[in-house]
Amino acid sequence: MKDLLPNPIPRADRLAGLELSEIVQISERAARLRQQGRDIVALSTGEPDFPTPDWVIDAAMAAARAGETRYTPTAGTPALRAAVAEAHGREASEVVISTGAKQVLANALMATVNPGDEVIIPAPFWTSYADMVRLAGGVPVILPCGADQGFKLRPEQLAAAITPRSAWLMLNSPSNPSGAIYSATEIAALAEVLRPHRQVKILSDEIYAHLSFARFTSFVAAAPDLADRTLIVSGVSKAWAMTGWRIGWGVGPTGLIKAMTALQGQVTSGACSVSQAAAFAALTGDPALLAARRDTYLARRDRVVAALDAMPGITCAAPAGAFYAFPRYAGDDGALCTALLEEAGVAVVPGRAFGMPGHFRLSFAYSDTDLGAGLARIADYLEGHAA
Repeated sequence: MKDLLPNPIPRADRLAGLELSEIVQISERAARLRQQGRDIVALSTGEPDFPTPDWVIDAAMAAARAGETRYTPTAGTPALRAAVAEAHGREASEVVISTGAKQVLANALMATVNPGDEVIIPAPFWTSYADMVRLAGGVPVILPCGADQGFKLRPEQLAAAITPRSAWLMLNSPSNPSGAIYSATEIAALAEVLRPHRQVKILSDEIYAHLSFARFTSFVAAAPDLADRTLIVSGVSKAWAMTGWRIGWGVGPTGLIKAMTALQGQVTSGACSVSQAAAFAALTGDPALLAARRDTYLARRDRVVAALDAMPGITCAAPAGAFYAFPRYAGDDGALCTALLEEAGVAVVPGRAFGMPGHFRLSFAYSDTDLGAGLARIADYLEGHAA
């Protein structure tokens, strides 16, 4: 769309090349097609189809009625910081609450990365990682980690990538988009590489930890001696189906937490008071709900992987966590996803958006009805275009 102003305000240099993520672009295109009367099945976003738990909503309503509607401390309410600290086995002073886990990631990078600093990112990676690094003035160092290595970074890759300018290693376990989980042994091997390089901090995005179908190990649990330079990122969006409540947190060394809090104080200030009350209720509520929902996702995973793996030109390994399948496609992933949306009426995301062409991401955080319809459309399209 052309700028309607006769003399548009120029973008800052830091925004060069920055656009909406391809996930958002596809979701918005799907919405526009629906508005035009098209029958579109969207399997493109990572948003649970479950409702926020009733007791969480009740807690939020009670907090609002009790007058908890004012500004909150910049680092978060004492109650929620204490609950997060207890969940991670840390102190409240090592916790900052933000407006979603995405803000935690951005705050950490903006608070620590200087121009030219390098941030090591294994691919496939969540689409925003590299852009966040660039916004902070850093240089993303992308390391391809294909299906042949389980979509996971190998120690020798990490060792070869570290330079005097390396500032962070960004890990995501369970991974979006691959669902890969690093075992305790694999984390320990990466930690062994990192130990002598004191300038390299570890950003461990563990937002899908409660959606693990295999054993999950936090980075700090496997490498406790690196806790003084590790930031754990998590939140309530995925496991508790609270995407719109916008609450995430960072757990790390107090110096880093103070720097992130100072930055946050000049950007958003404290997160929403009512949402923090809701997040506290989620963390301190019955964990049986998480187990039940995880079982539902596991059943969906098995159904989706079996269906995809039977399609022509597709191979799909079972993800160990999260709620995404990341099948390999023997062709142009971008062209496939465009055709699936425009011709078959199903939205999925090309692997190129995650730094790994030749794949596409399908979210199974959708109803069985939507999954059945979407899988059938993908199968029909591929069978109709098989060589």
